[in-house]
Amino acid sequence: MRSDSLNGIPRVELERRPRWKRELFWWTGGKLFTTEKAAALWRRWVVPLEAPLLKVTRGHARMSVGIPVLVLTATGARSGKQYETPLAYFTDGDDVVLIASNYGQERHPSWYHNLIAHPECDLHIGPHGGRFVAREVTGADRDRLYAIAADRLNKGWNVYEQRTGGIRTIPVLRLAPHGSRTRTNRKTL
Repeated sequence: MRSDSLNGIPRVELERRPRWKRELFWWTGGKLFTTEKAAALWRRWVVPLEAPLLKVTRGHARMSVGIPVLVLTATGARSGKQYETPLAYFTDGDDVVLIASNYGQERHPSWYHNLIAHPECDLHIGPHGGRFVAREVTGADRDRLYAIAADRLNKGWNVYEQRTGGIRTIPVLRLAPHGSRTRTNRKTL
């Protein structure tokens, strides 16, 4: 029997997502955040508040309206420190999928480099979550997942992909639950 969550992370199956949910973020201002200036403001002022807000509200409130958000806790590629990053996500089968768009900038986001160096990580939404292992997806599977995400989760990723054209390919990562053990409560956030 299939659970409604993966290691405490609720499933978000984009292919079944109602149209109104797909359009909610875009029509509540999401299209504004595709400009470079707006994306820079979002990165600087909103993103740092997202993880603490999810923590304080036990996952019930977030800044990103209409987009499912989780918090990735990953080990720094060079520093070895733990970093928390709020990210949009969806699920495909028994994996959580993350898009490393970095708002269409020339470089991959630091969390991507952290996961490549240290694939074991934590994903959580408030007190719920668990351990996962990341791997980058390439080829047809990457293209399929990116197209679904850009069409049904955040249309801004189409703009970001155009902005990065010729500079870099936006990575897609699959995160599988680590082992068979499920942890639903995080004591140390």
